[in-house]
Amino acid sequence: MVLHIVIISLSVIVLITLLIFLIPASFFTVKQQRVAIIERFGKFKRVSRAGLRMKVPFIESIADFVNLKIQQLDVMIETKTLDNVFLTLTVSVQFRVLAKSANDAFYKLDNPKDQIRAYVFDVIRAEVPRIELDEVFQNKDDIAVAVNAELRDTMNEFGYLIVKSLVTDIEPDKKVKDSMNEINAAKRFRMASEQKAEAERIITVKNAEAEAKSKELQGHGLAEKRKAIARGIKDSVESMQKAVPDLPSKEILNVLMMSQYIETLRDIGRQSNTMMVPFTPNLLTVLEEQFRNAMNQSEKSPEII
Repeated sequence: MVLHIVIISLSVIVLITLLIFLIPASFFTVKQQRVAIIERFGKFKRVSRAGLRMKVPFIESIADFVNLKIQQLDVMIETKTLDNVFLTLTVSVQFRVLAKSANDAFYKLDNPKDQIRAYVFDVIRAEVPRIELDEVFQNKDDIAVAVNAELRDTMNEFGYLIVKSLVTDIEPDKKVKDSMNEINAAKRFRMASEQKAEAERIITVKNAEAEAKSKELQGHGLAEKRKAIARGIKDSVESMQKAVPDLPSKEILNVLMMSQYIETLRDIGRQSNTMMVPFTPNLLTVLEEQFRNAMNQSEKSPEII
């Protein structure tokens, strides 16, 4: 009886000990965005995804955990364009492991970054030497598409998905870069000069138009002023003819001229500065006589040299 109890106790102890060792060896957890590669006796068995998983203890083992997150590789390539300009391109490749093909990624490819870098070098050095420097800047998206197309099919065989390929930087040789900056600076200076000249031309045209309009208005005003003066003289002559019918027109004009002359002297005297004007009572007669002599002389000598 006692022996039976001892056997049962030892059996329980052995069972508990086995459970203590078997439970941790049978269950394991896989973190999010990771998968576990399970091997049985060193041979690939299956891919276990995120969560609490189970394996056969002592028979199956975890070979490794594979990361499914997107990774980025920056590749710098020095190459030469068709117009013999050396430059350095930076190509950024984003890639990740396909969960369903994690075993291919784990077993077929030891260093995926070196493999991707080699393909990028091959594509860039095949594409860029066929175009000139300006076209490299213009067609960098096309270069990125060519890189992505080459990598997508090739890396898919190894269980990798190429998410995106980008040409992130184009760095020409320093001397070429300095020359390009000088060309751009000269171009911008020329454009600024042309715009400044155009602005000055517009201002000149506007000023000329404004001046022409001003002259037009001044001429119109002067014409109206002369019309008003003429109407005033006409009214004055008609009034004097009505008042003194026997007075000759010539005498009437002399009276009007003398009146205008006196009014002019009066206006000058109103100014702050006094102006001395030579005057004689027979000034109008003298002016009339000088005008008559000039007319007679012009009639005698029609051609004046």
